[in-house]
Amino acid sequence: MVTPKKLAELVEGDSVMDAEPIEDADRECPDCGGDVISVGYMPSVTEFVTAYKCQECSWGETDRE
Repeated sequence: MVTPKKLAELVEGDSVMDAEPIEDADRECPDCGGDVISVGYMPSVTEFVTAYKCQECSWGETDRE
């Protein structure tokens, strides 16, 4: 089972400082239609990001603008 911090690192592509619990994002993957989960995390002291990751394929994104 993947931890919140590991999930955040998978989407971020780098280590993160802290991560909140993983939640169901209540949406479908735009690539394969699979279930999407989300995790909020802090990649640095001054930034909070929410990441979304499909459980069925490699699709993932963040809410960064």
